[in-house]
Amino acid sequence: MQRRPLLLLAASLATTAASLLTPTAVQAQAGWPERPIRVVLPFPPGGPSDIVMRLAAEKMQATLKQSFVIDNKPGAGGNLGAGEVARAVPDGYTWLWGTDTLVTVNPHVYKNLPFKVDDLVPVSIGTQFNQTLVCHPALGVKTLADLVAKAKAGPLSYASGGAGVPGHLSMELLQAMAGFNMSHVPYKGPAPATQDVLGNQVPCGLLAGPTVLPHVRAGRLVALAVSGSHRSPTLPEVPTIAETGVAGVAGYQADFTLVMFAPKGVPEPIVARFRQAFVDALKLPEVADKLRAGDQSVVGSTPAQAAATLAADSKKWGEVARRIKLGLD
Repeated sequence: MQRRPLLLLAASLATTAASLLTPTAVQAQAGWPERPIRVVLPFPPGGPSDIVMRLAAEKMQATLKQSFVIDNKPGAGGNLGAGEVARAVPDGYTWLWGTDTLVTVNPHVYKNLPFKVDDLVPVSIGTQFNQTLVCHPALGVKTLADLVAKAKAGPLSYASGGAGVPGHLSMELLQAMAGFNMSHVPYKGPAPATQDVLGNQVPCGLLAGPTVLPHVRAGRLVALAVSGSHRSPTLPEVPTIAETGVAGVAGYQADFTLVMFAPKGVPEPIVARFRQAFVDALKLPEVADKLRAGDQSVVGSTPAQAAATLAADSKKWGEVARRIKLGLD
């Protein structure tokens, strides 16, 4: 006889608590942002993600009437910064801006991931970029077909910015589709990898476009193809891998993106306001032009579009990682 009144009391208290909390939550959302907004970048300063975010933040400050703190937290392939945001209070004052590989590659290759992928919610794909396949002129190749023939005739190696990075996985996918093999030489970033290709210590590399572009323009490197579904805005004369006509590469596509994430639980109205300010900033002509000059194409997707793209890419790169037995600590 006593249990029903207790249940009714509990229900009444829950309803009262909800009625008390709801106005507070609504007020917090309506007043957002009331203090500076922090965007964590899980890579060192000066890279593509850093450049894009600083350009966007300058414009977003004027729209949202708050300052932005760009917080570089590099380490473990971006996992340290991603983990910090995944654990952050979901109040709209902490965001994550980084490569899609944080959720499409890292979960497949790192044995101890310091965050759950579901704790990071995609807000928007900001930009898309290619990797560029380059070789030293001394190798004597002008096209991807030349390179495949030379690799089949004898041992060759290629450089990337590290194990599990876009250049590494893109090249492994290419080799599997075209039926050739080159030894992988990983570096700690695209810059040192590019230097060794320039010095012909390693004859080729699949590397970030902005890193190799000046050397291609100067004739110090030969660009054979780009990895994405579209040609690079900075190297329009260079074909995509799929366009080269090499046997087996029809349908090849290795696009990579920079993505804005929120910690799980940020109220949808805040996500919507932040995303709109972000996308509007990227699409301003003066920002979009600078990004194109750095081999970045503006996308500005919806959260649903971002989630679908990331899911498809996770499946693709997971298969590549398993095939080459890639595992990192």
